[in-house]
Amino acid sequence: MNTAILGTGSYLPETVLTSVELGRRLGLGEQWIFDKTCIAERRVAAPDEATSDLATQAAEHALRAANLAATDIDLLIVATSTPDQPIPATACTVQANLGAMRAAAFDVDSVCSGFVYALITAHALLEADPLPRNALVIGADTYSRILNYEDRRTCVLFGDGAGAVVLGKRGNGRGLLSSALGSDGTTADFVTVPGGGSRRPASAATLAAGEHYFAMRGRQVRELASRVLPDLVVDVAKSAELEVSEIDLIVPHQANGRMLQDLAKTLDLRPDQMHLTVERYGNTGAASVPITLDDAVRSGRLFDDDVVLLVAFGGGMSWGGATLRWTRPRKPGEFR
Repeated sequence: MNTAILGTGSYLPETVLTSVELGRRLGLGEQWIFDKTCIAERRVAAPDEATSDLATQAAEHALRAANLAATDIDLLIVATSTPDQPIPATACTVQANLGAMRAAAFDVDSVCSGFVYALITAHALLEADPLPRNALVIGADTYSRILNYEDRRTCVLFGDGAGAVVLGKRGNGRGLLSSALGSDGTTADFVTVPGGGSRRPASAATLAAGEHYFAMRGRQVRELASRVLPDLVVDVAKSAELEVSEIDLIVPHQANGRMLQDLAKTLDLRPDQMHLTVERYGNTGAASVPITLDDAVRSGRLFDDDVVLLVAFGGGMSWGGATLRWTRPRKPGEFR
C-alpha cells in the first residue's frame, strides 16, 4: 500500500491587494514591488475570516475532489504559523467545522515549510498503523493579521490563503516516493514574531515596540535558501532514483519570484518544469505549496503517473521536500 494524494483543494479570500496599490501606499512607485518580487497581487482575508475559515474552505474542496466525506477522515493536520488563537489547535476548529469527528486533529508550525512537514508526518502515521486510511493535510495562513503594512521588507511579500490535500492508502503503486526534512535552529532569529509567547508575553511594552508583527531578515533568509534548496531538490529526486531532469513538475514554496528564477537557473530547469502562482497570490506561508499544487491540478499540469516534487523552506529555519508519483483523482462511484 502507498500513501497517495487523492484530491486537492484551495481557497483564496475575495479581496485583492495589488502591488500597484500597495506600492503607492508605501511611496515605492507602481512597479517597484513587482520588479523586486514578481508579485502583482495578493489576497487579504475579510475581517471576519480567521485561519480556520480559510482552512475549512480549502478542505471542503479537497474532499469533494477526492470523492470522500469528512467522516472518512482519520487524521487531520493543519500547518499554520497564524493560528486562530494560541490554544486550542486550529485543526480542532477545522475538525468541528467539517464534522470530521473520527479524525485525530493537531497543528504543525514550521512556518512556510509547514505543509511539507505535515504531509510527511501524515504519510508516516498512515504507514505506521494499519487502521487509519485517509488523512486531510491543510496549509493555511492569514499573514495580513501579523504584518506591519508600513514595513516594506515584509508586507510586500505576503498574502492570505489555504490549500489542502486528501491522502489515502492505495494499492496502485502510486504516491509518496521519497522525502527529506531539515532545520537549523541557530538561524531561528531570521524569521520571527518576537512578542506574545512565553518568553515575551503580550504586554503594553511589546505592543508599543511592535513585537506582535512579523519580522524577517530578508537577505539572510535568501542566502540560506539559495544554499539549501538546490541541494534539497537534487537529494530528494535522487532518493526516488531520479534525476532532476526526470521530474515532471516541481511545486516550490512561492517565497519570491526572483528567488524562484534563481532556483530554476541553478537547477537548469526546463521553462515548463516549475509551477508558479507567486505573481497572483504572493507568499501565502504554509498554504503556498498546496495552493500551487491545486492550481497545477486545475490547470491540467499533472497527469497520471507523473512525478511531482514539492519543496519548501521557512522559519526555524526549516526546509523539506517530497516526491510523489501522481495518481488521477477517482471519479464518483469508482473504486480501486
